[in-house]
Amino acid sequence: MKETEVPQESGALRNIKEVCYVTDSQGNYTTQLSSGWEVKNIALQASLQHLQEQIDQAKADVIAGRKSPIVYYMLLNRMDWTVLASAMHRWQWIIKRHSKPSVFKKLSAKTLQQYATIFGISVEELCNIN
Repeated sequence: MKETEVPQESGALRNIKEVCYVTDSQGNYTTQLSSGWEVKNIALQASLQHLQEQIDQAKADVIAGRKSPIVYYMLLNRMDWTVLASAMHRWQWIIKRHSKPSVFKKLSAKTLQQYATIFGISVEELCNIN
């Protein structure tokens, strides 16, 4: 792509710009900032919509007592099991076990505080989803 052809369509990235590699007028590679383009915006919107559906489902599962709040806050913070387990310095199977409401209710105050800190919320918010 040439330096003058870098798309600048605003969209899902809002004020965030990304680096694109382009060729300048002499044919040398350089970088240029782009605010996005239509195809990328469509893909990002679809991805964000899918994530929001997962978050909504997780919240419904927590309220219905099928999952612990950890699942909801993990998705809300755009984490997966691997990232959350790494942040907690624990094995994935332990973190997945904490997603069971019966196990979550038995977690120590220290463990709940660790989760709350990682999610950037209070322990009370972690334990009470409305």
